[in-house]
Amino acid sequence: MSTRPIRVALDAMGGDHGLAETAAGAAQLSREDAPIHIILVGDEPQITAALAGHRYDPGRVEVVHAPGAPIAMAEDARAALEARPDCSIAVAARLVAAGEAEAVVSAGHTGATILSAARTFQRLPGVRRCALAAVHPTEQKHGPKGDPFALMLDVGATIGASAEDLLSFAVMGSAYAQIISDNERPSLALLSNGVEPNKGTPEIREAHRLLSAAPGLRFHGNVEGLDIPRGTVDIIVCDGFLGNVVLKMLEGVTEVVSDIAKDAYARRFLWKLGLTMVSRDLQQLRQMTDWKQYGGAPVLGFDQVVIKAHGRSNARAIRNAVKVAAKAVDRGLVRRTAEGIAAVMATSDPRSAG
Repeated sequence: MSTRPIRVALDAMGGDHGLAETAAGAAQLSREDAPIHIILVGDEPQITAALAGHRYDPGRVEVVHAPGAPIAMAEDARAALEARPDCSIAVAARLVAAGEAEAVVSAGHTGATILSAARTFQRLPGVRRCALAAVHPTEQKHGPKGDPFALMLDVGATIGASAEDLLSFAVMGSAYAQIISDNERPSLALLSNGVEPNKGTPEIREAHRLLSAAPGLRFHGNVEGLDIPRGTVDIIVCDGFLGNVVLKMLEGVTEVVSDIAKDAYARRFLWKLGLTMVSRDLQQLRQMTDWKQYGGAPVLGFDQVVIKAHGRSNARAIRNAVKVAAKAVDRGLVRRTAEGIAAVMATSDPRSAG
């Protein structure tokens, strides 16, 4: 990473755990040997009081006051932002737009984070819809670091997506995997109801044709739902409605398996003995499915770096989300994404125009 300090605006009031965990995560990161300057955005007196309970480097942590109350998860994002234009996520986005920060991170309301970015930043040329990406655990390892997870997008920024949108999602996801996972040639596929090119909705079938001809992309073809946990490819592309359903299902299955194992351990001696024997494997499963270590999910397609951390993020997850944001800035995620989209647009089939 660059030796210059990268300034990251952190929505201090967002997330299920609120200020307690964001302040703790910022304090932890400030003590590490990483050139990151954290700007905590929110109610200044509350942030100052929360930081007082932690050991931190005051030269690397800054507080910017945002008087608006934070947006609760159950609120309508548009209405809340209209009513409270000076809430923490809106102020954090404006800091980035003004050049006072280089990335924004929030564990708060997903819709409010994306809408704040849409109102404050520009979309990259050629991007009609932005995409929220997320990692999911896989059986196969990915990239030179052997990451036990792959990337899926979109998982919630859109409802439907055209073939051209799915093409741009593929380009953006590839750029992100190259930068964050050091995967020079990530493989990607469309999520469909069959591996054949003629399977899926009209949009998926047309996206298959476009991706097959797109330069610089390692397109595998279509994959089915069973390929997601197997990790058949590095990146899975789909619209936001389908992606969000799949992601929530994966999270739910992981939690259910964990709960069943705990219940079995507590109830039966033989099960307890068996689970003890496979405890190492269970520990590996827990680590593989631990979203806290992955940081946040990028909102791709804007001309600024936006990272959405999990709503249940603790201090560790917040710390990692800020580090992911700084890495994306340092390695030129926005520029490289724009270059990839421009290359695809320059060679696109005239039939796909419009």
